[in-house]
Amino acid sequence: MRYLAIDLGDKRTGFASGDDVLFLVQPLFVVEAHTRELQLKAALKAIDEYGPDRIVLGMPYNMDGSEGPRAKLARAFGEELLARLGTGVRVRLEYQDERLSSFAAEEKLNRTGRTHGEKKALRDALAACAILEDFLRAKRDSARSHADDQTDDPTDVEGIVSEDDE
Repeated sequence: MRYLAIDLGDKRTGFASGDDVLFLVQPLFVVEAHTRELQLKAALKAIDEYGPDRIVLGMPYNMDGSEGPRAKLARAFGEELLARLGTGVRVRLEYQDERLSSFAAEEKLNRTGRTHGEKKALRDALAACAILEDFLRAKRDSARSHADDQTDDPTDVEGIVSEDDE
């Protein structure tokens, strides 16, 4: 399955893509988008160009896990994006906690030796990468946990020999 991650920002919006087969994630681009309309146009163009099966939108929760004004803006953006896609496009939208994604992007950039301007141009795309990596990791961990739960099921008695059977 192909994914497109979006790190929505007031000034810049970052995009990344990845898949859940190889769990590879790559930064795509950052767009200077100061208005909702520019953000939506950039997202629609990325969806058209990369053809994702799912969109993962960063959700800026408060540090206590609650939804503040920024999270409400992200939800409104997601709803409007789906409305603009229409019913003919089969893309599912998921939200992923983006707390500390910008910090993770900054940590990666600090080790690159790039100039301030070069870092600024990449930061939001790398934040989108961090969002998608977290999403894919949680998905993989959930699948593993579910598989483990299935094998530890106490009602599954196949292969168990009781003393009466011996």
